[in-house]
Amino acid sequence: MEDNFSNYFTETGKVAREYVETRLDLIKLQAAGKLSKALGLFFSLLMAFLLFFFVVVFLGMLLGFWIGEKYNSNTIGFAWAAGFFIFLFVLILVFRKNLIQRPLANLLAAELVEEIDEQKEEKDQMAQ
Repeated sequence: MEDNFSNYFTETGKVAREYVETRLDLIKLQAAGKLSKALGLFFSLLMAFLLFFFVVVFLGMLLGFWIGEKYNSNTIGFAWAAGFFIFLFVLILVFRKNLIQRPLANLLAAELVEEIDEQKEEKDQMAQ
């Protein structure tokens, strides 16, 4: 009788350990999935900003040379172009919440909600 109880507790302990290890593996995989989605979003935004940066640089050069050609002075042209970009920088700084912070927060929230919905769908499919 005592042998059955000790055998029962031994087997239960093994099953419990396996369950905990499997659960930890599942948590690690879920964290890796979330991290990969977040990194993918981060790098795609980074690439978009880099491309935007190069477009702005070349448009600035174009504007500087165009104004310089109009006034026969590249110095004046690039000064006007720099002034224009400083003005844009100040505008972006003033309206950064509406232009940058809220759209990025909404994008991140939408990604998280989509992931939560996917997890709910998976649970519903497993339950059926």
